[in-house]
Amino acid sequence: MTQSRPNEFIAPPECPVFEPTWEEFADPFAYINKIRPIAEKTGICKVRPPKEWQPPFACDVDRLHFTPRIQRLNELEAQTRVKLNFLDQIAKFWELQGCTLKIPHVERKNLDLYQLNKLVNDDRGFDAVCRERRWSKIALKMGFAPGKAIGSHLRSHYERILYPYNLFQTGANLLKPTLTNDTKDMDYIPHDLPQRQSVQPLETCSIARRAKRMRAEGGCMKFETEDDCENRPNLRRRMGSYVAKPEPQPVEVKLEPTEHEEPITSDKESVLAKKNDPAVDQYMCLVCGSGSEEDRLLLCDGCDDSYHTFCLIPPLHDVPKGDWRCPKCLAQECGKPQVAFGFEQAGRDYSLRTFGDMADSFKSDYFNMPVHMVPTELVEKEFWRLVSTIEEDVTVEYGADIASKEFGSGFPIRGGRFQVSPEDENYLSSGWNLNNMPVIDSSVLTHVTADICGMKLPWLYVGMCFSSFCWHIEDHWSYSINYLHWGEPKTWYGAPGYAAEKLEGVMRKLAPELFESQPDLLHQLVTIMNPNTLMNHGVPIYRTNQCAGEFVITFPRAYHSGFNQGFNFAEAVNFCTMDWMPMGRMCVDHYRQLNRYCVFSHDEMVCKMTSKADTMDVALASAVQRDMTVMLQEEDKLRDKVRKMGVQQSQQVEYDLLPDEERQCSKCRTTCYLSALTCPCNPGQLVCLHHAQDLCSCPPNNLTLNYRFTMAELYPMMEAVTLRAESYTGWVSHVSNILEAKQDRKSSLEVLRSLVEEAEVKQFPKSDLLRQLCTVSLDAEKCAVVAQQLLNGKRQTRYRSGGGKSQSQNLLTVEELRLFVRQLHNLPCSIRQAPLLMDLLTRVDDFQQRSERLLCDGAPSPAELQTLLDVSLGLDVELPQLVPLRERLEQARWLEVVQGASSQPHSLCLDTMRRLIDQGVGLAPHALVEKAMARLQELLTMSEHWEERALGLMEARPCHCVETLEATLQEVDSIPAYLPNCLLLKDTVDQAKDWLQEADTLQLGGRIPVLDTLTDLVSRAKAIPVWLDPLARLEALVSDVQAWKESAAKTFLMKNSPYSLLEVLCPQCEGGTGSQKSKSKRAKDAAQCSKRNETLLDCLSDVERALLESKDSASAMATLAEVRQKEMESLLALRASNESKLLPAGDCGALRVCVCHKAPLGAMLQCELCSDTFHRSCVSGSNQDPRPNQAWLCPHCRRSEKPPLDRVLPLLASLQRIRVRLPEGDALRFLIERTVRWQHRVQQASAEGVLGEGVAVMTSHQRWGSSSPTWVPSQETYSASFYTDHQCIPLQGLSPELEELMVEGFLLQVTLPETQQLYMSLLSRLASHNHTDSPSPQHSTEQDQHKHNSQGGSPPHNQNGVACLKKEAMNGKRTKRHMEKEGSERKDKAKKPRKKKPKMERSQGAKGTCSPTTTHSDLSLSDSDEDFTLCAAPWCREPEGKQVNWVQCDGSCQQWFHQICVGVSAKQAEKEDYICISCTQPDHTRE
Repeated sequence: MTQSRPNEFIAPPECPVFEPTWEEFADPFAYINKIRPIAEKTGICKVRPPKEWQPPFACDVDRLHFTPRIQRLNELEAQTRVKLNFLDQIAKFWELQGCTLKIPHVERKNLDLYQLNKLVNDDRGFDAVCRERRWSKIALKMGFAPGKAIGSHLRSHYERILYPYNLFQTGANLLKPTLTNDTKDMDYIPHDLPQRQSVQPLETCSIARRAKRMRAEGGCMKFETEDDCENRPNLRRRMGSYVAKPEPQPVEVKLEPTEHEEPITSDKESVLAKKNDPAVDQYMCLVCGSGSEEDRLLLCDGCDDSYHTFCLIPPLHDVPKGDWRCPKCLAQECGKPQVAFGFEQAGRDYSLRTFGDMADSFKSDYFNMPVHMVPTELVEKEFWRLVSTIEEDVTVEYGADIASKEFGSGFPIRGGRFQVSPEDENYLSSGWNLNNMPVIDSSVLTHVTADICGMKLPWLYVGMCFSSFCWHIEDHWSYSINYLHWGEPKTWYGAPGYAAEKLEGVMRKLAPELFESQPDLLHQLVTIMNPNTLMNHGVPIYRTNQCAGEFVITFPRAYHSGFNQGFNFAEAVNFCTMDWMPMGRMCVDHYRQLNRYCVFSHDEMVCKMTSKADTMDVALASAVQRDMTVMLQEEDKLRDKVRKMGVQQSQQVEYDLLPDEERQCSKCRTTCYLSALTCPCNPGQLVCLHHAQDLCSCPPNNLTLNYRFTMAELYPMMEAVTLRAESYTGWVSHVSNILEAKQDRKSSLEVLRSLVEEAEVKQFPKSDLLRQLCTVSLDAEKCAVVAQQLLNGKRQTRYRSGGGKSQSQNLLTVEELRLFVRQLHNLPCSIRQAPLLMDLLTRVDDFQQRSERLLCDGAPSPAELQTLLDVSLGLDVELPQLVPLRERLEQARWLEVVQGASSQPHSLCLDTMRRLIDQGVGLAPHALVEKAMARLQELLTMSEHWEERALGLMEARPCHCVETLEATLQEVDSIPAYLPNCLLLKDTVDQAKDWLQEADTLQLGGRIPVLDTLTDLVSRAKAIPVWLDPLARLEALVSDVQAWKESAAKTFLMKNSPYSLLEVLCPQCEGGTGSQKSKSKRAKDAAQCSKRNETLLDCLSDVERALLESKDSASAMATLAEVRQKEMESLLALRASNESKLLPAGDCGALRVCVCHKAPLGAMLQCELCSDTFHRSCVSGSNQDPRPNQAWLCPHCRRSEKPPLDRVLPLLASLQRIRVRLPEGDALRFLIERTVRWQHRVQQASAEGVLGEGVAVMTSHQRWGSSSPTWVPSQETYSASFYTDHQCIPLQGLSPELEELMVEGFLLQVTLPETQQLYMSLLSRLASHNHTDSPSPQHSTEQDQHKHNSQGGSPPHNQNGVACLKKEAMNGKRTKRHMEKEGSERKDKAKKPRKKKPKMERSQGAKGTCSPTTTHSDLSLSDSDEDFTLCAAPWCREPEGKQVNWVQCDGSCQQWFHQICVGVSAKQAEKEDYICISCTQPDHTRE
């Protein structure tokens, strides 16, 4: 906050501002009486009407023309005006001496001559200051800095300017220094005051200064400028030294001037005439009486007296320029009394619009900004700066005291020119309408008959920026109210009425010169004083800014002043309430002392009020009665004094018919009404009885007492008022007695109600007593209602939940109940509910005592607390114990919950602990609660720590081992809480242990694991966040298996093959290769098969499930052998069915062949496996076209790439190294064994010659032609509509053994040279046989007939028997592979097997009905020597080298195998038993 400068204006405190409601605003006097105790302490207040109260502006703007007052701001302030008056006197003094006053500069500012003169005079004068050398102190007091020799300058200026004037004031001759001709005065600037006072204002000038005073002085003074004085002839001349032109009419010159009663003004001609008169020697100096030294003799321009320059005191060195006055004329001119200061009227008439334009232009030009942007604080500070300076002369105009009767009020009035709209008619009768306020019924001024402008009729005020109204109080010390209709704010300052005399004393003290000339200065409204100055002298001052639409009210004898912030329009009027009447009588006495006239006669107003005593308001009647009593007592005393003085004559005079000017006391100017004294010696004068001695010098018996009423008439008038007031007085007495009654004499509430009703009916004034009665009655009624509610329980608003917590905020406290009972006891009336409330208070006290005892208990039970709170429900009182009881109840319940939760750790989770802690935080402090909270917080912290740690252990990467987690769980077990993460960690550890156990069991069980088991184990391990050592090995094993499966798939599966690897490797179980089922159909059948009996192997899913459920490879091989048997049976049946469809006897058009299920036509292709025929166009393609000398298989029968055996054997070996069982591995092992067995059978059949003998004679079995050149069919075959364009082996051309051998060879998904050899052998033998033994047509017919006869029977016995014997002989042989070593070294270098088991001779069983023969036995025995040197593995790799490791089967066969061929290491062969594949399948018979 910035500090103000030393001379900067500091705003006084704000006055109170009131904002009445609509109900309060309805009665203005009642509201003013309500706020009076507050507002009269500040003298002024501001009232803001309700926002909706906006009266229309009704003034006639076009007719409103006025002449404003001229206000020079620096003349308004009292102290500034004193300085200006002093400077005017100094300037006038020196101008009469022929000099021009120039105000000197000291320290670059004008010297304050008034202050300098005052300080010197206060310090005992010039001589004393010089003698005591106190000029430096004078300089310090004037604010100059010390140490700059300012004192000597001040002495010089005082001695030349002020000291002669002070000597003149004492009556001595003036010491006159030469001011204008001295070169030392060159640094002075001309003082403008003489020019301002010497120039008369022009008639057209709107701003004139002190016109009245100057007009009075203008007739006896001549004023000229300094230049004029220098250029015109010097009238202060030496006698005889100046020769002027002779005037036509010379003037006679006096020789001996005498004393003049009046100043003598001589014109220029008479002076020149005297100067040119020959008798110039007759002029002599009035001091020395000599006429010598004519060149030093001065002639007065006022009286023509002569003085030597050296005779003057002090003597003059030079003749002064300009007019010169002698000491006698100077005393006469300066001794004239000053004219009373007042505002002069402007010379221009304004309309409201032109004045507003002028005002806005002035303000905007002065502040150099738009008028609405100038802050009020800035205007306020600038105003008080301007009124306090003499250097700046700012002049404004103020349209004040404009009669509203002439131009119309700003408020609408009835019968006025302004047409009021229907919605604004309420403003016509509003009490706040300033035309109505002075004359409403409760106003005292209603009884003043005269229309007094400004008091009963509002005055209008049109202001501009800086225009002001000076310090004043209202006439008769009445109230005033001001309403600002529109415009910029009006700033007010006010002092309370009790400080009026102090304010007057301060102003008299600070500006006594003004009051000497104008004793009633403060009543002239022409003087202002800075509020800061008054406040510094102890006068309380308050301020406010009145904005448009706001009222400002001043209270009796409250001094107020202010100024306008800019162009605005206000309206003001006076009013008097009944409380003003004593103040009004005091004001009349005050006016009598000041000899000030009254605006109206106070006694006349009181007497007129008594004439309406019957209808007068009783409150007003009481006030009038009191005032009239004082009046009659004083009047009776004065009349008695006059009678004792000797006045005997009297007469009645109706003073109310005379104008006020004709009945004013000639002494004190008081308006007389009740009585006055007159004398025949001066018929036009009269005096009041207070100044009976001042009328004239005639004897008292010549005086006449004029009276308006006799005392006998006045007393009945007062009696009428008293009678009207006594009814109110009796009521007051009755009410007072009731309000002051003792306890045993109390009246009932009904009596109080009747007194209130009486006051309303008789319209008693709203006095303090009535308000007290209403308050007491209202309080008693409220107490009765509250007491009844308390007793009836209607105020009960508590609810049981939460221990009786109260929702009501209006319940009585216990102390309030106690005070309420005491209030009932102290009421001036009795209430019947009081005894019952005493009982309620007793029960409340009992509750409090029980509560205190229970609260002192360390651990009260919730039941006891709840019981006590239930008792409080019946007490409709705000009990202070309820809060601690509820707190204790909440604490007890919380402790119970905590104890219950602690007793069940399995349900005490973190959320429960947090919830309990949150609930505990909201509880009031208690030792048990704090202890339980500490335990809970500790448990929560520990639990959160272990929860976070458990979660971190489970989320850690890499994962922790089981041992670490078990160690953690051991520490967690001691925590009595439910910890989800710790429990999850425990479950995780248990899962890890189970998994490790399963993994160990799998590895140590001696059985080869199944892939699905491994996969499931790995997937489960990945979901366990624990470090598991076997997991990496198992994952690698599974990865190897997957890699193996991918390798096998690449080896077997064709591109875009619809078959899976297991489908290709397993024997077909779904109706053989001839089945035309689609992949989706097979999938559907697989889904159906899954619902069948588990022992059935009707679909691939059944086979796969059987393989997965098999315990070992032997059971898997048995399952696949069963499937292989079904495959062979179904395929042979399919071949027979397809062959039967193509018999010549059938209708070719009804056949449905091929993938398209249409009849055969044209060149057809026949599958060697399923014997079905296909259109070449349906199966055309690079892979499906028949190749020469190769068997053609249909798309259904060719299911894989059929890799060669040497590519398949490594797959099995690698799988054995992996040591994991999977359905595809079992199927591959079965496929290889099946292939090897089939090779053995083919080799046996070839060795025994079965292939040549098994071909039957084809002539009798030929059905349809062939395009082969080696085969020429008969002519009957061309009757068919289709034919085959390649060679094929017909079904009827083979024996069942060869057919089965061929079919199984085609079913093998391995490419073998034996398959092609078998096919080519059968094809070539069949072709050569048909070519050499081509039958004739007759033979053909016979053969056909023979075939028809033998259809469905078995072949001839001899043929079948030979084939069977040869096959059995081949089965009995053992195929041996020899080590390719050099002869003698082979047996020596071959390592003997570690086991020496006796070789069991292989059983030689045969299929069908055939039995072993002697030949077979011989062959078998001949080859027995080679058993030791041959590896029994069908896929023997025939290893070479110096050392080859062998292993013998520990099963039933006891055969020898190369270790490398069966995937057994030397270490495993030493420690473990080895069982070959054949021995793992006990139910499978090797073929």
